[in-house]
Amino acid sequence: MTTPLLIGGIGMQEILLIALVVLLFFGGKKIPELMNGLGKGVRSFKDGMKEIEKDEKPDDKNRQE
Repeated sequence: MTTPLLIGGIGMQEILLIALVVLLFFGGKKIPELMNGLGKGVRSFKDGMKEIEKDEKPDDKNRQE
């Protein structure tokens, strides 16, 4: 009996197969570039979300009581 590693029943064998396919498709030299781009995208998304949250918070000066 195997326990699913992630939601949806993806186990370790499936993850290794996906990693192998990615390695064969992109090659060893392109993977660090892809991960770097992915990291920059995630960082940009988080910064954007923080900016939206900051804009939505009411300022103490603008608060009417």
